[in-house]
Amino acid sequence: MRFSLDGTVRTALLPLLLAQGVYAGRKAGKMPEPDGPRSGMAGKGTPLSLLITGDSSAAGVGAGHQDEGLSGHLLKALGDTHQVTWRIEAKTGDTTAKTVARLKAAKAQHFDVVIVALGVNDVTGSTTLPRFLAKRRQIYDILHEKFSAKRIIASGLPPIGHFTLLPQPLRWVMGRQAQRYDRALAEQAKDLGVEYMPFALKYKPELMARDGFHPAPEAYRLWANMLARHIRG
Repeated sequence: MRFSLDGTVRTALLPLLLAQGVYAGRKAGKMPEPDGPRSGMAGKGTPLSLLITGDSSAAGVGAGHQDEGLSGHLLKALGDTHQVTWRIEAKTGDTTAKTVARLKAAKAQHFDVVIVALGVNDVTGSTTLPRFLAKRRQIYDILHEKFSAKRIIASGLPPIGHFTLLPQPLRWVMGRQAQRYDRALAEQAKDLGVEYMPFALKYKPELMARDGFHPAPEAYRLWANMLARHIRG
C-alpha cells in the first residue's frame, strides 16, 4: 500500500497548517488587480482573437499596470505578427468552480485561442482533485460550446513550493500538492485534446512580486513569451 508522505504530514500538522493558511490567505489577498484595459485590439498582421481566463495571475496581480501583466506582455510578444482582439475574464481568488460561474455569466464571443491560468487557489483552498478535474472539464466544455474556442491552452501550475509568503511547513505541503494536481492537469488535457503548457520558469527571487506569492513583471514577460511561441507553433 502506498502512502502520500505530505498527506501524512498534513494530517499530523493540521492545526498548524490551518493557522498558517489563514495567515497566508490574508496576506496574499492584499495586492490589487492592476489598472489598465481588460479588452481591446492591438498589433498588426494576422487577425487573432484571444481570451485570458483564470485567477489573479491571469488578471495581472503583481504588476503595476496591465501592460506589465500577462496580457500586456503577451500583446507585445504577438503584436509584430498578429492583430490581436483580446479580453480578460479573471479575478483574484477565483477557483475552477468560480471560473465556471464567471464564464457562464460572461458575454459569448468567438476566440481563436483561450489561455487558462488557474489552479493555485484550488490547491491552497483544498479543492479535492476529483472536483478540480471535474470543474476543469466544465471550463473546457464552456469554452468550446459558448465561445467556440479553436485552441485552449492550459497553463501549468507555478512552483508553489517556492512561494515565500507561505510559511513552512505549509509551503512544502502546498508545493507537493501542486505537483500532483499539475500532473493530473497535464494528463487530463491530453485526454481531452487541450494543449497543456508547463509553467517552465525556474524560480528566482526577482521573479516574485513583493508579496512573495504573485508573479513580478519580469515573470509575466517570460511567461508571455513562452505562450507566444506556443501560439505561433
